[in-house]
Amino acid sequence: MAQWEKLRQLESVYLTQVDELYDGDAFPMDVRHYLAHWIEGQDWDRAARDHDVAMLLFQVLLENLDIQHSRFVQGGESFLLQHNIRRFKQSFQRYQEEPYNLANIIQWFLVKEKEILQNAELAEQVQLLQVQQNPMETDSQRNIERKMTDLKNKVQCMEHTVKCLEEQQDEFDFKYQTHNMEGTTNEAEKTEQMKVLQALLNRLDASRKSMLSGMGVLLDGVEELLCVLVREELVQWQRRQQKACIGAPDSTCLDQLEKWFTTEAECLFQVRKFLKKLEELMGKVTYDQDPVKKQKPALQKRVDSLLTSLLKSAFVVETQPSMPQGKGPLVLRTNVQFSVKTRFLVKFPELNHAMKVNVSMDREAPLVKGYRRFNVLGTNSKALNMAESMSGGMVADFRHLTLKEQKSGGGGKGIHDLSLSVTEELHIINFNTEFLLHDMSVSLETSSLPVVIISNSSQQQSAWASILWFNMLCLEPKNLLFFANCPVAMWSQLGEMLSWQFLSSTTRGLESNQLDMIAHKLFGKQQSYDACNISWTKFSKENVPNTNFTFWVWFDGILFMVKSHLENLWKDGSIMGFVSKGKEKTLLKKKRRGTFLLRFSESIRDGGITFSWVDYSPTGEPDVRSVQPFTKVDLSQIPFHEIIRNFQILEDENVPENPLLFLYPDTPKVEAFGKYYTEKSGADSQYIKYIKTKLVFVSKEGHFVNESSCENTLAPSKWNTLEAKSPMYSDTVEGSGLMNPRSGLGGEAFEPSTFPLSGIIGDPLPPEMPLSLDPMFSVAMVVPDEDLNPTLQEFLNDPNMYDCVDFLSDDTTFHEGALPGLPFTAPLQPCE
Repeated sequence: MAQWEKLRQLESVYLTQVDELYDGDAFPMDVRHYLAHWIEGQDWDRAARDHDVAMLLFQVLLENLDIQHSRFVQGGESFLLQHNIRRFKQSFQRYQEEPYNLANIIQWFLVKEKEILQNAELAEQVQLLQVQQNPMETDSQRNIERKMTDLKNKVQCMEHTVKCLEEQQDEFDFKYQTHNMEGTTNEAEKTEQMKVLQALLNRLDASRKSMLSGMGVLLDGVEELLCVLVREELVQWQRRQQKACIGAPDSTCLDQLEKWFTTEAECLFQVRKFLKKLEELMGKVTYDQDPVKKQKPALQKRVDSLLTSLLKSAFVVETQPSMPQGKGPLVLRTNVQFSVKTRFLVKFPELNHAMKVNVSMDREAPLVKGYRRFNVLGTNSKALNMAESMSGGMVADFRHLTLKEQKSGGGGKGIHDLSLSVTEELHIINFNTEFLLHDMSVSLETSSLPVVIISNSSQQQSAWASILWFNMLCLEPKNLLFFANCPVAMWSQLGEMLSWQFLSSTTRGLESNQLDMIAHKLFGKQQSYDACNISWTKFSKENVPNTNFTFWVWFDGILFMVKSHLENLWKDGSIMGFVSKGKEKTLLKKKRRGTFLLRFSESIRDGGITFSWVDYSPTGEPDVRSVQPFTKVDLSQIPFHEIIRNFQILEDENVPENPLLFLYPDTPKVEAFGKYYTEKSGADSQYIKYIKTKLVFVSKEGHFVNESSCENTLAPSKWNTLEAKSPMYSDTVEGSGLMNPRSGLGGEAFEPSTFPLSGIIGDPLPPEMPLSLDPMFSVAMVVPDEDLNPTLQEFLNDPNMYDCVDFLSDDTTFHEGALPGLPFTAPLQPCE
């Protein structure tokens, strides 16, 4: 069933959420409804990243609106429907120059729809489950439940005691009034009556004292529970929420806390009711040394203090600020809508829609020179209600807030002259409301975790690094100057956090051997990494040695590549990924011929993946070979499993062969990847335009390399000339006019002196067939298991590198434009 149809069949509470989702002008519900099938069939995620795809979908959307308008006209539909469709089309024209913005918007709405559906399905599942004790319930939770039950029992006993006290007082009052009315003159009878009244009064006094004493004991229990709830359970929840914001699989459900807070509040309001009843009784009957007159004020003060503390702690931010299509929560961008949800954990039905929550910004901003100030725009006032929560909790869900920077002439003034980047500057969003019930008035306020506010999407990666570091280490949520004196992270903390990034993105975290490789990359070889720590600067500011990018940029680039193009293979465990070249060689040399593994490149800024396999010489010597890494650009053109499926080598008697047989340790390739193959293969494959020239090894015996010409030359006795050709899009970059070849398949440079070009090899060509060079194709070398030489890469990336280099003049393998072993009649064309 289509997603839109499922939404239309939901219960009213979820239909309300759909209505609120589409209550703005960003994307009309009418368009969503009438074009539902077409909208759900398009790849809006890709359109948001690819201008050409976005423009194509934009044009088709406008055409579909025209078609729908024609249907309304032909079907005699109302003039209003026809008018609205025309108006929607005119409104969409504003995306003519940047259609990917519209694709982003549509993708965001589809994601939000899925969230509503998931919430509805989850609620349905919960209703079907039988009530049973949570097997993960901790000893602390069981202890709280026991004390809560005991507290409720004491309150019920207290209620019974109050009734008994009232009956006692009524009896005394009745006999006292009767005694006064009768006015007997018989002294003996009068004395007897006075004795009875005195006994009743003594019993009443004892009951009052007993009740006040019991109330004190009850409040002791309330205070003990309150300390556990506020100082332990709530603090633990806040820490879990911090970690969940950066990917930890921690539960942030508030239902249990809400139950406890509500029970505690009910008990305290009951005690206030008891005290009010005592005051009423005291107004009718009092006497010298009346315990109520002496003890009631102190008890009242104590109850109100406990209740105030409970209510103030019960106002929390349930869902931290986040914007659609962001890297994660707590990174906000100016003029881009974000959402945030507050919740009041004391769930009293009479408070529904009675408490209005207001939003503000940086009430306690640090006095730092240049610190930016922001205004919160949008619907920044909303009532707490039970309609917006799946569980019926008291929430205020702000969905359409934006931030706008105040123009204050170079930032705020302050006493601290700190140097913080924009992505290290932390801000807090504040929320306040007023509790008013049963003559109890309390001002409540809460705040978000610190957010980083950016103005450009290019700052997201750096901002997310700041959010990760802060929430990994900081236990003081209001420490806005955290990065002014930033603590180091222990490897155990960092490794866990890095694993969470993969776990939250792909449902599969990092294994210990993968973490060991990362630790080795950061700290070098150590007996144990437990005592190692890393600074904020080394994590996100300093470049990795011999590269032009930081550790975080490298890691995040790999994560993005996996999430976008390799998620299924990663979840299957098919990608070893984080493994050093030395470890890779050690693992493969112990395996049978054709065993291969998949490894992330350490030298590509935005993430690259390669595969290496083991072969054996006639003498039984193992030989580990690798290909140039593939980047996310390559993988957007052809899935990685199809690359593995269609990869071939050309050795010996020019018989093409795929050397990849067993995924490490010993899984047959088809078993590991077959379920992802497309139905058609070979010439019928939809990817044939990318693989019509195969990735090929070319082995030519006897061709040796001058060892003095490069640093990493293989020994001549083991040397094979290795070459591959790939038509991947990333092999070319736009120049002026023509597509100029890049240095390698994934943009990684290869060393020409180490691996000389011996020919352009594709499918075997007949001798008489001339070979035409396609400027969209470039040579992609298959290299041994060495990563890039950074100095060489920097040289090759220089746009002026060809001005002083003649690649062909000294190469004796080229004769008048002909390639060895292949006829070539077309003259070589220079790059322009």
